[in-house]
Amino acid sequence: MDRTRPLPLLGIIGAGKVGSVLARQALRSGYRVLVANSGDPARLAMALGFLAPGAEACAAEDLASWADIVHLAIPLARCRSLPAGLLAGKIVIDGMNYWPELDGPMADFDARPGASSEAVQAFLPLSRVVKTLNHLGFHEIEEDAQAPGSPRRRAIAMAGDDAGAKAEVAAFLSNLGFDSLDAGVLAQGWRFAPGTAAFGRRLDLEGLRLALFP
Repeated sequence: MDRTRPLPLLGIIGAGKVGSVLARQALRSGYRVLVANSGDPARLAMALGFLAPGAEACAAEDLASWADIVHLAIPLARCRSLPAGLLAGKIVIDGMNYWPELDGPMADFDARPGASSEAVQAFLPLSRVVKTLNHLGFHEIEEDAQAPGSPRRRAIAMAGDDAGAKAEVAAFLSNLGFDSLDAGVLAQGWRFAPGTAAFGRRLDLEGLRLALFP
């Protein structure tokens, strides 16, 4: 892990399975982690004591003020309820997928279901959205993490329109325990959406490259 500069402060909006697992792995990797949800921060703090000891509960407004990188661990439809200015200037990791079978059809996403992050960016026009961590199971964030240089270290795809944001996210993924592969701009997020060759598969860098760009 690169310790030449302080690690960015990670904020996670959502305290379900994805948020809890990501918080635990980030804490192991040396990050300070803030978590917010739609409930009372005091009640959330009690839950985090069991789910992710060491993570700090706070209100979404405080998380948005303090965090450097914010991961959205909420159902995709709830993005529409986030105030556009809440995460202004922040790097926002979109690890969500469009599941019409579970969430019901949403007109915002039906036109290009594999490029849902473009709609997320439209909901959050002042944020720097990076699509990643959406094509592995939540439990695999802990199970598959490996140190840099490990043979066949798992690779994670990412897409985004902001090169600086992607560089920060690549460093974050490496610290978590994964290699990363830049798939291009947000519009290329379809390459690792549900139903593609990359989705749900444990692949190293070369395997992921072949799955993304056959």
